[in-house]
Amino acid sequence: MSRTMFLALSLSVLMLAGCVSASTHKETLAELEGAQKTSADQAAALEAMKQQAAEEKARLTDELQNLQREQTRTSNELLAAQTTAGQAQAELSKTKKQLDADQQRLLEVERKLNQIQEENAKIDRMSGELRRERDTLQTKAEDLQRRLETTEQELAGRKQAVTDAEGRIAALEKEKADVVATLAETRTQARDLETRLDAEQKKVAMLMQEKQQLMSGTTTAQEEIGRLQKRAGELETVAARVKDLEKQLSERDQEIGTLRQAVADRQTLASKLGTQTVELDAAKERITKLTGELAAVGEEAALARQERDLLKTQIGKKQELLEAKGASLDRMETMLREEEARRKRVEEEKAAKEAEIARLNQTREDLAKSLEAEIAKGDIRIQQVRDRLTINMVDRVLFDSGRAEVKPAGLRVLKQVSDVLVKIKDKQIRIEGHTDNVPISARLREQFPTNWELSTARATSVIRYLIEKGGVDPHNLTAVGYADTRPIASNDSDEGRSANRRIEIVLFPKDIQDIAAQIQP
Repeated sequence: MSRTMFLALSLSVLMLAGCVSASTHKETLAELEGAQKTSADQAAALEAMKQQAAEEKARLTDELQNLQREQTRTSNELLAAQTTAGQAQAELSKTKKQLDADQQRLLEVERKLNQIQEENAKIDRMSGELRRERDTLQTKAEDLQRRLETTEQELAGRKQAVTDAEGRIAALEKEKADVVATLAETRTQARDLETRLDAEQKKVAMLMQEKQQLMSGTTTAQEEIGRLQKRAGELETVAARVKDLEKQLSERDQEIGTLRQAVADRQTLASKLGTQTVELDAAKERITKLTGELAAVGEEAALARQERDLLKTQIGKKQELLEAKGASLDRMETMLREEEARRKRVEEEKAAKEAEIARLNQTREDLAKSLEAEIAKGDIRIQQVRDRLTINMVDRVLFDSGRAEVKPAGLRVLKQVSDVLVKIKDKQIRIEGHTDNVPISARLREQFPTNWELSTARATSVIRYLIEKGGVDPHNLTAVGYADTRPIASNDSDEGRSANRRIEIVLFPKDIQDIAAQIQP
């Protein structure tokens, strides 16, 4: 527009001066028409930019509404999470009460188990005493059994001896009877002999008288005397034998007395054996009774052990249930803590995001205020989408055509931008260089073989100024050249190519990669 006015003014001056030729006039008119056309194109571009700005404003309004709806949804989710947390807390309290009751029951069961264990210990002690008593009685019984066996063996021996003695007694009694019968017979014979002897003695006396009377005797009488004398000798022999038999009978009487004493001893021993047998039977009955008592105690101990094992099993199940409930409580507490942490994190992220967006809004306002003139001319556009801010500068603001050094007017613009960017610490700042698709002219190819080198060099020049002159932290800065790979308009027109030749300063969160990774499913 200014150029058209300049040309019109120049034409007027020349016409007034009267020194304008027809050809110069035509050229001037043609140039004036071209300028008017250019002005019309620029006006159309301005209208398009206004339309684009209106669309961008509508889009930003929609995004703001979406953000508000997202905020409302987040608030609803937060309320739901709080409600869930309250329910979980109530369930946790209920579970804790049940856990306390189970713990009390477990303590009661443990107390009963301790009592049962004490009773088992008493039973074990009683069982030990009974076992020791049983062992003692068993030992006594074994001793009595051994003594009984020994006594029985002795008794059997003595019985055998008694039997033998009885046999001998019977034999002796028989022999005694025979001897007595013989003695009686002998005595009878002796009495007969004595009678006969008396008769013979009387006869002898009579014969002696007759001998005395006869003095000389006769042969018959002598023979009779000899015979009588021989008979007297026989009677003396029989008398000696009777004495021997009487002696033998006395010995037999003594042996019978000994055997009778042995029989008496046997009877005494049998009496003692009976007493020991009674004692043994009593001991056996005691052992049987103790064995029954021990069996009963063993059964009670077995029942106690079974009850103890059952209690242990129940306690184990209770403990497993308690552990499961404890684990469930732990999981619920962990879920509650995680939910609370997530809620706090969401709130913190939301607050941080809101603060970040507020700071970015303030940065946008500061930049808009600082670059008001350039924005009004359309050379600079500032666009904010939530937490991302883009400063779009056409290349003519900073660079001359084909150059990568920032021109003086561009340095003033960068100074205004750096005064704002130096205050930003929570954003990553990327300087992007963009070109149109027109190849580099032959005269510049030695310095910039392609648009890649030109776009990268321009981005690097801007970042050097921001670091060296603007004082921006270099750790927050990156430079990249995109050449013509990211156009924002068509390269088929001068206006589109002019829009594509730009420097973009993009501010985005430092952790945008992490946020993108969290958003990805």
